[in-house]
Amino acid sequence: MLAFHLIPYAVAAWLFLCGLYGIVTSGHLVHTVISLVVLQTSTYVLLLAVGFRWDAVAPVFADISPGVVTVDPIVQALMLTDVVVEATVVALLLAMVVKVHEKAGTLSPDDLRMMRG
Repeated sequence: MLAFHLIPYAVAAWLFLCGLYGIVTSGHLVHTVISLVVLQTSTYVLLLAVGFRWDAVAPVFADISPGVVTVDPIVQALMLTDVVVEATVVALLLAMVVKVHEKAGTLSPDDLRMMRG
């Protein structure tokens, strides 16, 4: 039986595989971007699993007495950075999809003749 503390890692792996499958099998550029978002969500779950500690408090050290177990603030900073990077990448990819649609008139990767060499 899967231990309780391994479930977030299994969920992260499942989300990663679902996103990867969506990217590989996608026939539409917007679907590819959404699949990348699902794949990126797996990193959120993974960071939450890594940073989680039972009976720990938030790392606001102004009101915590010394010796109290806190959650690692580095993981929280990585999570915020991950959110900002994902939002930027998704905005850039969707802007590129709009430009591809304007130039080629299609969003199917198979129909993009101008991309072939």
